[in-house]
Amino acid sequence: MAGHSKFKNIMHRKGAQDKKRSALFSKLSREITVAAKMGAPDPDMNPRLRLAINTARGQSMPKDNIQRAIDKATANDGENYEEIRFEGFGPGGVSLIVETLTDNRNRTVTDVRTIFSKNGGNMGESGSVAHGFERLGLITYPASVGDSEKVLEAALEAGAEDLQSDDESHEIWTAADDLHTVAGALETSLGEPEGAKLAWRPNVEVTLDEKDAETLMKLIDTLDDNDDVQTVWGNYDVPDEIMEKLS
Repeated sequence: MAGHSKFKNIMHRKGAQDKKRSALFSKLSREITVAAKMGAPDPDMNPRLRLAINTARGQSMPKDNIQRAIDKATANDGENYEEIRFEGFGPGGVSLIVETLTDNRNRTVTDVRTIFSKNGGNMGESGSVAHGFERLGLITYPASVGDSEKVLEAALEAGAEDLQSDDESHEIWTAADDLHTVAGALETSLGEPEGAKLAWRPNVEVTLDEKDAETLMKLIDTLDDNDDVQTVWGNYDVPDEIMEKLS
């Protein structure tokens, strides 16, 4: 239970949060509202809401924004969001899973399909790529929380399954059903995480050359710019030297 992985969700790519702070807050607010609507508006009684709030705090989202998102769920304002998952392919044979929260299914389907087709990819049928991923819980902490040995010990005690650390962060992986329990235990020993959510981890990664990597990053960035898209997962591996050129 240790190791290093270059696999990164687009939301964790260096600089993405800083460049798109407003858009990120909007996506986090939507998740908080949906979580509050699906259960109690009290985070102590609603594990999904608690994780959503912790993730928002980890991204320095103001308390007022968080409270407004919770209040919106109980205000009966007419907005009802639906969770839709899309699967597709990018350049170089990369598989992508796109998770969305939308109040207009037709708009989102059209938008996502168009983004794929205009940026070197194509949308697949439901189930076309998900079989190449594991559905797991992912809890992230900044490297500053402690060295890998400290985090590994805390993760083991909390019941996590895997730890992947690098110079910027610690990624703690759990069974999907254990996410809420492990996140709660880790909060006691390591503090609030930067993020905690269900994730898609690829079984096999595809290493890309510079040309395909550039096209893929444009595709992912365009998907991420869409208001309805919450998260983009992929099985790509871009070598460090190529990523530096593209940054």
